[in-house]
Amino acid sequence: MRLALAQFAAAPAPQTFARFRDRIDSLAFEAKSAGADILVLPEYAAMVLAGAFITTPNLHAELASAVAQAGALITALQSIAAHRAIHILGGTIPMRDPDGKIRNRAPFCAPNGNIAFQDKQHMTRFESEQWGIAPGMGPRIFETSFGLVGVSICYDSEFPLHARAQAAAGAQVLLIPTCTDSAAGFNRVRLSARARALENQFFAAISPLVGDATWSHAIDRNTGYAALYAPPDRPFPDDGVIARGTLDEPALLIADAELSLITQTRRDGAVLNHRDWPPIAPCEIVHLS
Repeated sequence: MRLALAQFAAAPAPQTFARFRDRIDSLAFEAKSAGADILVLPEYAAMVLAGAFITTPNLHAELASAVAQAGALITALQSIAAHRAIHILGGTIPMRDPDGKIRNRAPFCAPNGNIAFQDKQHMTRFESEQWGIAPGMGPRIFETSFGLVGVSICYDSEFPLHARAQAAAGAQVLLIPTCTDSAAGFNRVRLSARARALENQFFAAISPLVGDATWSHAIDRNTGYAALYAPPDRPFPDDGVIARGTLDEPALLIADAELSLITQTRRDGAVLNHRDWPPIAPCEIVHLS
């Protein structure tokens, strides 16, 4: 499975919806030309689109704009995936559900027109306290012609059982679209991705939003780099790093996730983390006083 992991720039703001669509189409063309099977966009890539519809930074106006454009953006992503014959994980889009709540949702588009979604389950303080975004549906995996793929959106990657459920259901690759506004935040996601790769003996891939956007309140600062991690065990590199991009530089990182090597390490690794996960038992309390 060849991945195209976008380090997607938050600026400049697009002037129109069509300009934003063309930007994604150009990335899809570049990814397909490099032989990629999946183009991965970052969490809240849809918030960049809000820049075409607001005039001054306004947190709630930006969110409302992104929600209003959700349907058109999903249609555009499906069209691009079909036109370029490539799968697209379209970052995340804030979407309002029939219950009135907004959820942070990742659309996974196939070239044949099929689409499915993974919601974010765990909200950061910013999302819950300032935006009022609600947790969504639980972990899923997506069956493609080249393998089983899980999606864990940013903060979700910091919770081992989310990824464990996906690994237990057969996922060999975990895609992590992310949006972090500090080095500490990015490092939490980066280290979590590496831990999930180790624990589950699968690939974990990060796609971040990068750069500053002075026009925005919501995504004014963004930092990170794209990366593909594997378990630090044979036959992979000792540090588990397959590929990584340059910090905060807009780019498309092309990286190969060779699934047969996951089968090999799960069978013949120095340790067998995927096999040896214990059932979760109650924790004993020992009274010392």
